[in-house]
Amino acid sequence: MDYDAIVVGAGHNGLAAAVHLATRDWKVAVVERADEPGGAVKTRELTLPGFRHDVAAMNLSMFAGSGFLAEHRDLLSAHGLGFVPAADCFASVFRDGTHLGVSTDLDKTVAGIAARSPADAEAWKAMLAGFGADAPHIFGLLGAPMPSLAAAKVLWKAWRRRGTGWLHDTARLLLASPRDFLDARFEDPAVKTMMAAWGLHLDFAPDVAGGALFPYLESMANQAFGMVIGQGGADTIVKAMTGALAAKGGELILGTAVERIETDGGRATGVRLADGRLLKAKRAVIANVHPKLLFGRLLPPDSARADFDAKVARFRAGPGTMMIHLAMDDLPDWRAGADLRRFAYVHVAPDMAMMARVYAEASAGLLPAEPVLVVGQPTAIDPSRAPAGKHVLWIQVRVLPAEIRGDAAGTIAARDWDGAKDAYAGRVLDLLETYAPGTRAKILGRAVFSPLDLERENPNLVGGDNLSGSHHLDQNFLFRPVPGWSRYATPVKGLHMCGAFTWPGAGTGAGSGYMVGKMLAGR
Repeated sequence: MDYDAIVVGAGHNGLAAAVHLATRDWKVAVVERADEPGGAVKTRELTLPGFRHDVAAMNLSMFAGSGFLAEHRDLLSAHGLGFVPAADCFASVFRDGTHLGVSTDLDKTVAGIAARSPADAEAWKAMLAGFGADAPHIFGLLGAPMPSLAAAKVLWKAWRRRGTGWLHDTARLLLASPRDFLDARFEDPAVKTMMAAWGLHLDFAPDVAGGALFPYLESMANQAFGMVIGQGGADTIVKAMTGALAAKGGELILGTAVERIETDGGRATGVRLADGRLLKAKRAVIANVHPKLLFGRLLPPDSARADFDAKVARFRAGPGTMMIHLAMDDLPDWRAGADLRRFAYVHVAPDMAMMARVYAEASAGLLPAEPVLVVGQPTAIDPSRAPAGKHVLWIQVRVLPAEIRGDAAGTIAARDWDGAKDAYAGRVLDLLETYAPGTRAKILGRAVFSPLDLERENPNLVGGDNLSGSHHLDQNFLFRPVPGWSRYATPVKGLHMCGAFTWPGAGTGAGSGYMVGKMLAGR
């Protein structure tokens, strides 16, 4: 029961740390309270036999482009890692029955934009050209601990190659709201809306400072590289990592919760399991556990870290999320055009005013009258996820309150998610029906996860926040999860954190787990 490192939580970041350490001949154990690994990256038959649904995360583009995969590609591929590329990446539908989409075929994307604004078509191509020069430096920063010598070297190299003006422009990008960034570069409202929809994948309404980066990166990266999903399901990355871990001698303990982190003289020495077992860690304990759970449940309060604990207590969740999974007889017939059936994502977020209103309503504790929908059509890309000729639909509802204080539409009386979930799912499907008539008639089965259900599924998703903490500027970069502790260490020696609540934040890129592994065991 002695290990070099123990990882608490088998989410993809925890697994990435474990795999990296195991390849460096560390003896590693990963302990997971659930009966299956993966955290927010799981695939199950939630509705009917043969229909495989990604429970939460679907888009694996960040993992496919990650430093972790670049280093361990051969090992992961040997254990079944598989991706399916999407040439038609994402689109937005609008109230007038039209749409705009981004495909890897630049001419196709530009033609759609040019039909609305020739000037914006040229601006799109110019932005893409600039992205080619920006990308190595921006992704270099996202792949470096914050702060670190590696991050400083990225900035130095960027300054040498691009000059002081580029640093100023990038700083403005990092601080800008989506609206301000897009208004400065495009004229057509639909183009700006299509890009701004990515902000709500995090918790950035159009006018929230710091929200411009994600719409920029997602729009340009999808144009330049495309989108990928997992072959057979997003859990392909989890299966590959657990297989790789076992092959390197690591141990995965499922269905057993960690009761507490053991310490001695201010240092983490192991973990005590709920069944009474004690696992000892000679070098490190790595917690892929939300900081409020880690320092609120697994470690007792300590006056020596009172300031740190107070900061953790103030760590804010982002808005809640609902997931609706549908087994379908066919894909939706989108009113805006049959070619929408080919896209991996369709955003039902028709204008910036609507996105701003949704965010304001959810922030006030209200059920939004007209929610933003991210409609995933994975079987348009990977038919293996459903029986022949059938489909699955993945609907993420953004954004929602964790605690319900009222209904902006005034029709749902329930003030708890168990009571409101079915009625609100009905509102979502009614909205989808207006953009894709006949969708309800194609539903063969459904599974709905409210924000409360998502937290029950994965306690790291506090209040149904699939981001594990707001990404607003005061909780991002050097301040994630709390100021002074952005490099994965904690006041408890030998105890490290990884996960979406640490830099570089949410997504499937495995960045924090990989960086913890490198910091502990080198490259």
